[in-house]
Amino acid sequence: MHPTHHQLPIRAAILTVSDTRTQADDHGGQRILSLLKETSFEIVDYQLTKDEPLDITKFVKHWCLDPNINTIIVTGGTGFTPRDQTYDTILPLFEKEMMGFGELFRALSYEEIGPKAMFSRATAGSRNETAIYVLPGSTNAVTLAMTKLILPTVQHFVGELNRL
Repeated sequence: MHPTHHQLPIRAAILTVSDTRTQADDHGGQRILSLLKETSFEIVDYQLTKDEPLDITKFVKHWCLDPNINTIIVTGGTGFTPRDQTYDTILPLFEKEMMGFGELFRALSYEEIGPKAMFSRATAGSRNETAIYVLPGSTNAVTLAMTKLILPTVQHFVGELNRL
């Protein structure tokens, strides 16, 4: 029998990557925060950082070593502008990449925004038994990823990462 993990407590850290946003106008990060609260998941930390690889890496590595955090959601910096460095920074940190997350996200995005969905480099993966999601910065993209992909499956993902 396959184990179910739907009662597993989720303890999340949120990182918004932006050169311009503050917590007051971080609509994507605030949307993640509110959706996690609505689902009764715990928010352990919420930070904003510039789109600088060393800063992004510092947060992700630190949180992956924190036993109180089992999920990291990063928003912003996933596009193709020269400053968009989130995907390129986090991808090498993964021990395993969840290829299907980005594929499904882009397929669902295509239904909403058409072919521009292919410009998203949304992805997910794991490190140190921690689930890591990398999302675009737009509130619509965050809402789509959270409601259709992350919230319905994050407990399963974390459960699988911690299964012996």
